[in-house]
Amino acid sequence: MNLPINQIICGDNVETLRTLPDACVDSCVTDPPYGLAFMGKRWDYDVPSVEVWQECLRVLKPGGHLLAFAGTRTQHRMAVRIEDAGFEIRDMIAWVYGSGFPKSLDVSKAIDKAAGMERDVVGYSAGFGKGSTFSSEYQTAQGYRPAYTEKAGQPAPITAPATEAAKQWQGWGTALKPSLEPITVARKPLTGTVAENVLQHGTGALNVDGCRVGTEVLREQRAGQSQIGTFERDDMITPEWTGRFPANLIHDGSEEVVGLFPDDGEASAARFFYCAKADSSERRNSKHPTIKPVALMRYLVRLVTPPGGLVLDPFGGSGTTAEAARLEHCRFLLLELSEEYCADAAERLRQGVLF
Repeated sequence: MNLPINQIICGDNVETLRTLPDACVDSCVTDPPYGLAFMGKRWDYDVPSVEVWQECLRVLKPGGHLLAFAGTRTQHRMAVRIEDAGFEIRDMIAWVYGSGFPKSLDVSKAIDKAAGMERDVVGYSAGFGKGSTFSSEYQTAQGYRPAYTEKAGQPAPITAPATEAAKQWQGWGTALKPSLEPITVARKPLTGTVAENVLQHGTGALNVDGCRVGTEVLREQRAGQSQIGTFERDDMITPEWTGRFPANLIHDGSEEVVGLFPDDGEASAARFFYCAKADSSERRNSKHPTIKPVALMRYLVRLVTPPGGLVLDPFGGSGTTAEAARLEHCRFLLLELSEEYCADAAERLRQGVLF
């Protein structure tokens, strides 16, 4: 059979994968369901089955890499199923961002509600919109969440505990602020040594030089440019050294995240790959709720795919992986169950390259 490439195939991914020959794909880069019932979506009620990953393993060439996003609460289930399918777990990449919102239950308010007590309003904030009086973290700790109950930017009430028990538990919640998504790095077992596998199949290694990190990348992107490349810096470049060795950390460049790292002129967040979250221009009017930024997907595709290689995404979503593969001069095969998201992906590719 002729292997379908540069295609979006709408339908069940396992059934489609079964039609593909063994060892025909160079890499698998995907953002699968996290098993969190995200926004009540049925497709997100569980992480992918071992059967899906077994088929991905079969169609990958020996030494081919799998990069699979996951949620922090279900990363263990994702990794175990990938491993049970026969992959070797090699690492985990953390994509760190500053825009996560804490979905925490205020224990003090819950106690008052259970007691049937009304809480007195003692003030108002400006909400989560621009010019907010309090940070979103403070607002959540105080027991009100205008992102869900009020329009952003509108005043939101600050309430005081009504019972002694509620006073005792004021400031206690049930969740942390989400600030990262893990990416499982797995590899199909090699044939022989790494050197033998690379020479025979063109897979089995990571594109270290192609993904080195230079601080100039950060300045270019903060200026609003999306082009990714390697930039030189006089104080750390030698003829053989074209940037910092890629790390298992990627961040979104937000002030909150950059502020976590010291900046003494030698060590800063510039050591890690920077990628802003997807904005409206990248969404292309797609209704998909979990769109990843193209620059991030380009970096991941480049990391594990040989030049001109075939990238598989068995959970194609809005088609970002396909666009990333095309920008990296690779071929792609996207599988997606939803007809709506297949149409989104096709439209994204029809509109052409934005970057």
